[in-house]
Amino acid sequence: MTLAAALTITLADYADPRDAADVVMLLDAYARDPMGGGEPLAEDVKARLTGDLAANPHAFSLLARLDDQAVGLANCFMGYSTFAAAPLVNIHDLAVLPGHRGAGIGRALMAAIEAEALKRGACKVTLEVLSGNPARHLYAACGYGDYQLDPATGHALFWQKRLT
Repeated sequence: MTLAAALTITLADYADPRDAADVVMLLDAYARDPMGGGEPLAEDVKARLTGDLAANPHAFSLLARLDDQAVGLANCFMGYSTFAAAPLVNIHDLAVLPGHRGAGIGRALMAAIEAEALKRGACKVTLEVLSGNPARHLYAACGYGDYQLDPATGHALFWQKRLT
């Protein structure tokens, strides 16, 4: 069976026990990966995650299943581009289980995100990626790149300040 025939990508239903468990399992696997920080999710985070996502009207997740087994996840959030006066989609997490990387699942998730973003009227899709993350090659191949308004002013940086 080809990957295309065996792979399905669907919007997660956070109220569905199987979808909710798969979202938590896949995000925990990503968190344990060096590109996700190398630490498992805290138990209280696991317990709250899908309920919090369900309560956020701007959140959506896509689940990739290969032969009906969860192998990939994209957690996304709707935002707004003031310069375009239009919605945007930010990919907050994109994860493929280690044993399934390099098989086209990430590329299929990226295409599904773009299709969902277009359905939602988004003008663009954004993401952040660590400079040492091998997935940056996939993102570049899908048309993503650093952001700049004018080369003379430099490219955008993603900064954070932890509050808790």
